[in-house]
Amino acid sequence: MENMKAAKRVTEIQEYYFSRKLKEIAKRNAAGEQIISLAIGSPDLPPSKQTIEKLCEVSREPDAHGYQPTAGTPELREAMAGFYRRWYGVTLDAQTEILPLIGSKEGILHTTLAFVDPGDKVLVPDPGYPTYTSLSKILGAEIVNYPLREDNDWQPDFDLLEKMDLTGVKLMWVNYPNMPTGGNAHRETFERLVAFGKENDIIIVNDNPYSFILNTDEKRSIMQIEGARDCCIEFNSMSKAYNMPGWRVGMCVANPTFISWILKIKSNIDSGTFRGLQLAAAEAFNTNDDAWHREFNVNVYLRRRKIAEKIMAALGCSFDPRQVGLFLWGRIPERYSDVEDFTEAILHQAKVFITPGFIFGERGKRYVRLSLCANETLLNEALERITSVSF
Repeated sequence: MENMKAAKRVTEIQEYYFSRKLKEIAKRNAAGEQIISLAIGSPDLPPSKQTIEKLCEVSREPDAHGYQPTAGTPELREAMAGFYRRWYGVTLDAQTEILPLIGSKEGILHTTLAFVDPGDKVLVPDPGYPTYTSLSKILGAEIVNYPLREDNDWQPDFDLLEKMDLTGVKLMWVNYPNMPTGGNAHRETFERLVAFGKENDIIIVNDNPYSFILNTDEKRSIMQIEGARDCCIEFNSMSKAYNMPGWRVGMCVANPTFISWILKIKSNIDSGTFRGLQLAAAEAFNTNDDAWHREFNVNVYLRRRKIAEKIMAALGCSFDPRQVGLFLWGRIPERYSDVEDFTEAILHQAKVFITPGFIFGERGKRYVRLSLCANETLLNEALERITSVSF
């Protein structure tokens, strides 16, 4: 065994932070510590009643359990097209411009495989979702970080981007509404991204799962911009807006050529999603109305957000109250030189687990992220624990 070695790619990444940390939390809870986790963005409420009923109904059908089309059932693709038409005012061809995914994470993998060869460069936001970096590294791409700044509302700095050496850059990851910062989607940002992609022959990929959460403004998609189909791909997901994180149902929208390339990769990797999940997802897209989204995507999280803001204040953190999305992003007190020291102190002294911003990149090192995926009782308990300790 001493001559057996892992592939080089294994040495270039670490186990996902939450995978590693949650094992520690589970051990401590098993020992009786009762740690409250405000770290993970996994909605704790169920999908709509009709979604669950549809899953049960289809699961009872004897012919529902075989392999399914990698490109998804017609019912799901049509429902996804209806979702874009209804909420974003974007008309898509359900047959050629939509590809159902087993969650957006799968889409990041397949899209990188479809467009990026080893040694090619990808633009990745800092701070940004760690998977953009880790999967790019696994696949042999070179990471080129571009900064997001609080004083620029966490939007890309296009003056800086245009001065960068973009030789060899194939793909640019963007994520609006933004995670982890809560910066909202701006139409002007999308317009400039489309222009930037066209001018530099760079494919722009917008990861867009948060446009419903705490967002009472117009719901935005990069596909609303004229010419976006020429150079853009967008991911969307049912995990956040439909309370379905464990179902692993997402989608990719793009022009027919891009979709065909991604499907070529995907069809060689997976064998489709269970029919019951697909038809239940279609039911959710078709029947969850304005009132459902207003209650579960705005009202519930607004109540929780008010408590999360009190937690941030108790920790001495500053934050932008205009944030949207499933988290609250705050800057730590100046007296702390290291964000992980800060979050570890909270974990050990208050028994509350929150996310240190360093996992999102160099520019996250002065920030923490609080998840709103805990009920008001747990959030209030976390607040009491934190206010009882001096930070």
